[in-house]
Amino acid sequence: MRANRAGLLAAVAVTGGVLAATAGCGAGDGLKSEGPVPAAVGPVRLWPELPPASDPPVDYGETDTERVPGITVRGGDVRTVDPVAVVRAEVEAHPDTYTGGDGMYEETARAVLACDSAPAKCPVLSPYYRDLTGNGRDELIVGIRMPEQQVSVRVYMAEDGGLTRVMSTVDQVVSVELAGRNLIVRAASAGIPGYEYRTAWVWDARQHSMLPTRDEIVPVRDGTAPSPRTTPRRTAPAPVSPEPAA
Repeated sequence: MRANRAGLLAAVAVTGGVLAATAGCGAGDGLKSEGPVPAAVGPVRLWPELPPASDPPVDYGETDTERVPGITVRGGDVRTVDPVAVVRAEVEAHPDTYTGGDGMYEETARAVLACDSAPAKCPVLSPYYRDLTGNGRDELIVGIRMPEQQVSVRVYMAEDGGLTRVMSTVDQVVSVELAGRNLIVRAASAGIPGYEYRTAWVWDARQHSMLPTRDEIVPVRDGTAPSPRTTPRRTAPAPVSPEPAA
């Protein structure tokens, strides 16, 4: 009985509020039209007779992942790992690979193997750490300088006591940025003055890798265009173009 009475009082209060609001509207000049509302236009599919594509013409290797041989991660903490040792292990495992996720210029590979004896010429940049997968642990983000103003960006995650590479791309990099769990690579455009490519790499649990979920061409933010690239745009299968990393 007490519950029914409370419900009735609440209904009366709501009704009174509606009446008061209605009275307030009528006290003024009333409702006014702001003109005609444009009709909503839905998406229109062009050439619906085209058959669906079965396979893409080129595999860029976005989902290629690889266990780094010989690397042990203590306590699942990637900060305990030497990034130079990680890149060196990959070079030694693929000494003659120049394309794909492991692709590297011959002179860059030699410089990586000589990082201990010639640290000033070591192409491996200072590492960064960020939880990009959302698993509560940081991933290791490594940059590698390459010829023609190119930079390789690689991401590694700790799992099962070792290290797995979950992202690898090469481009003529203008800058690399972190925004939340997004890794954003800005790269020089192909002959479009005043514009640049901007690619957001995001962790995809289904593919167990970082994927380029957003790739766009945008005006450069500082008003000055980076040096135009001289090689094709896409990056994953081979060392392609770009400019100094951030």
